[in-house]
Formats: sequence, C-alpha cells, structure tokens
Amino acid sequence: METLYVKHYYELSRDELYSILRARAQVFVVEQNCPYQDLDAKDSRAYHLWIEDDRDGILAYSRVLERGVSFDEVAIGRVISIRRGEHYGKRIMLAAIEVARKQYSAAVISLEAQVYAKGFYEKFGFVQSSEEFDEDGIPHIKMTLILDK
Repeated sequence: METLYVKHYYELSRDELYSILRARAQVFVVEQNCPYQDLDAKDSRAYHLWIEDDRDGILAYSRVLERGVSFDEVAIGRVISIRRGEHYGKRIMLAAIEVARKQYSAAVISLEAQVYAKGFYEKFGFVQSSEEFDEDGIPHIKMTLILDK
C-alpha cells in the first residue's frame, strides 16, 4: 500500500531521514553520476514529502522550503521519482504545491530545474524565470509559479 508522508524536518525519525537521503543520493549522485553536496543545511527549514510503499520504500520525494532559504519566495526542491513512468513525479509535485500553499501561504513558488525537466514543471504552470546556468556540471534554469489566490 502506498502512503504520502508530509513532515517537517523536526518530525522526521532517524530512519525516515536516512531513507530520504539515501533516495536523493541514488538519483542525484549515483544515477546522474554527479558528485555534489546534497547536505546543504536547508533540510531543517523544510517540509519533506515522500510517497512510500511497503515493498520498495520511497517512490518519490520533494522538499518545500520556507521563504528566504533558497529564494525570496517559497521553494520546491530535490524532486525525484524512483519509479518513472508511473506518475509519482506528478503526484509528489501536486502535493508539494499544496504544502507550499497551506504551510507557507505561498503566492509564488520558485525552483531550480534541470533544463531537460523544463517541460515537466511547465505542466504545473511553472515558467522559466532565468537564463540557463550551470550547477554542478548540469544545465539548470530557475522556474516560477504564480498561484491563484
């Protein structure tokens, strides 16, 4: 059975935090062959969302950061889907947008997207709001979503 979890950093158990960091490393470091500093001192100022099942563990993950941590706006980051093609990415993004709206009263949400994923984020209404830039050897862009009131 699949479950969506939404917890602030201070509500996470050690095992939950370990599973989250393991999943992030699996995608961003191992699969993308990109050594980078994932532990960026921002996790403690975020809500962490993940979809998990009893058999495979974490299937998708994202975090929602309060204003002033990454941007002046509320931010979504570290979006991953372990099992692709099964709409987990869509589900975790919709949940992250809802958490940004409810927990942080977000009117605007920003994120940094890998350029190849631009189309994915556009499906949620995000628009490119910066020129392309390099982050850890991977082309990125800033994207912004303006929410209806």
